[in-house]
Amino acid sequence: MFENIRAKNSPIGIEFIKKGLLSEAQVDRVLNYQKDHRDLKFGEIVDILDMCDKEKLLEVISDKLKVTPEMLEEDIDINPVQFLPRDIIINYRVIPFELEGNTLSVAFSDPMNASRVKEVELLLMNQGFDMEIYVTLYTSIMKQISNIKTVATKFVDKEEKDITKLIDNIILTAIEKRASDIHIEPMEDKVRIRYRIDGELVTVTELPKSRQDIVAGRIKSISNMHQEIVYDQDGSINTYDNFSIRVSSQKNVNGEKFVLRLLKKNAASKDLFELGFKEDKELVDRAFDKRNSLIVVCAPTGEGKTTTLYSVIEYLDSPQINIISIENPVERRLPNVNQVEIGANITFASALRTVLRQDPDIVLVGEIRDEETAKIAIEAGQTGHLVLSTIHTIDAIEAITRMRKMGVSDYDVSATLVTTISQRLVRKLCNKCKKPHKLTEDEKKYIEKVSKLVGVNYDLDKEYQTYEPVGCEYCDNIGYYERIALFEVLCLDDYLKYMISEGESSIEIKKYAIANTEYKPLICDGIDKVLNGTTTIEELKRKITI
Repeated sequence: MFENIRAKNSPIGIEFIKKGLLSEAQVDRVLNYQKDHRDLKFGEIVDILDMCDKEKLLEVISDKLKVTPEMLEEDIDINPVQFLPRDIIINYRVIPFELEGNTLSVAFSDPMNASRVKEVELLLMNQGFDMEIYVTLYTSIMKQISNIKTVATKFVDKEEKDITKLIDNIILTAIEKRASDIHIEPMEDKVRIRYRIDGELVTVTELPKSRQDIVAGRIKSISNMHQEIVYDQDGSINTYDNFSIRVSSQKNVNGEKFVLRLLKKNAASKDLFELGFKEDKELVDRAFDKRNSLIVVCAPTGEGKTTTLYSVIEYLDSPQINIISIENPVERRLPNVNQVEIGANITFASALRTVLRQDPDIVLVGEIRDEETAKIAIEAGQTGHLVLSTIHTIDAIEAITRMRKMGVSDYDVSATLVTTISQRLVRKLCNKCKKPHKLTEDEKKYIEKVSKLVGVNYDLDKEYQTYEPVGCEYCDNIGYYERIALFEVLCLDDYLKYMISEGESSIEIKKYAIANTEYKPLICDGIDKVLNGTTTIEELKRKITI
């Protein structure tokens, strides 16, 4: 009966046909699917494609493998990550579901993978547990994985002996504390662990030097790096709920340093005003609602340029326009935006050339870093597109100088560039514990100095409601919680464009802009946010030099 079908080479496929659970065509479909998903077993694919009754499917798999079945239809009473690392649970498709005495019941979707089963058994044995093996459905495993509870933690337990739990603890604590990066740094006599929280590096613990190699080995294992290579590598970890973690390693004189960048998936977007942009819709429209032009956001690395561009994109988005972004890497998925990620053999310039053949209305170029990209971006802006990008400069005026130094002509800059924006991120005072503060004489002198430099008058006889940091449990006793952007916005009028085309210096351009346009230097927005109680003079001094 089966000579003319591919199922003759699939004993379990024949079993399904004999029991009337699958047709010959369905068996062929499973085998075709398996060509592109070689890590999945026949029964797992039948389950994923929902081809037959789930209970009968598990019964056939159980009979074939001679392993006790477990449907796992209900929520389980134990938290699996207390027994196994989440990367093992997800990658091995295994779930601990019941503990009785020292015996832990563990369900696998593929209990015939001897090496994985043995590794799980050894991990549990080292914790004092015996393992009882069950087989369950792939979809049951995935459902339970989606229900895994994050073990909230407020500190790193450096005494934890199990390396899998230690690294898990370090990452979960970083997530709990809102860290953007984890630094694992080998030093001469120890391994230092630091988190970057709201832009500041904070030491959270130090590990003995003797643990350096096993820490490095574990990080490489979960981020798919080569264990033997001790020079620069890049990897990623995708086993933490709602987080994508980029991992970078670099050899230094004391060993390998690792930096883990924590990127939240599907993070709630903030509009421009939530980011700190002046609540002036007319200014926003004048700055961004353009065509046939180039808009650049300027700041050093790590100051939120990409987040601002994302907010601009969402502000401009509508069903009538085609938006394409070119990024390295794509940090957040945006609905309705065609996002292109730069790869090993793709540059911003080459990707931009292709994108311009995709009929875009708005193009977001992650960064203008060289002459070729700058010139193509300018060309795109001159041929009917709105181009948004970032550039590394200290302020909005210097973006003009930077583009000149890249080899873009004064004419092209003046003809295409319409808005430049500079920004810095400062920490916001914690709303749970900040206390009222009266400006000191030194702080008033600082504001007066700013006033003289930029020509903006502040009435310091007025009673402003300013605050100072205190520190509480909510903000980890720092006194600040989250960050807000300071902005300066330069919208180029006709005379500014004329000055650029005539080769005027950035100094002259700045003088004209301050005297004749709404442009105000970055520090002015900072002073405004101090006087309205958002941040402090201390924060401004830390981020801005006047």
